[in-house]
Amino acid sequence: MSESTQVADAQQGVAEDDDGSTAAVRYRRRLVGRVASNKMDKTAVVEVVRFKMHPMYRKYVRVRKRYKAHDERNECQPGDRVELVEHRRLSRDKRFRVSRIIERAVQA
Repeated sequence: MSESTQVADAQQGVAEDDDGSTAAVRYRRRLVGRVASNKMDKTAVVEVVRFKMHPMYRKYVRVRKRYKAHDERNECQPGDRVELVEHRRLSRDKRFRVSRIIERAVQA
């Protein structure tokens, strides 16, 4: 496979295996945020904070968004820093799952 073809395939999300066969690869979004609530069974509400530039004032403004994520083992506690991975739709609101806990919350 030529180098230009490999670059074009990489941009389209096509990967080549060791045996030369090609397969479509789905790149999943990864988000990092803090657990806001774990009161539902196998579900954690995770708040992701981003900084977005205001179009008129050119100042960075903090933008928060809350995602419901699947937590299979109910491990997450409020305040934990977790990584979310995009997943197939699990319910009306859940489109992410907790892939790992980056940092545990400090218990008082």
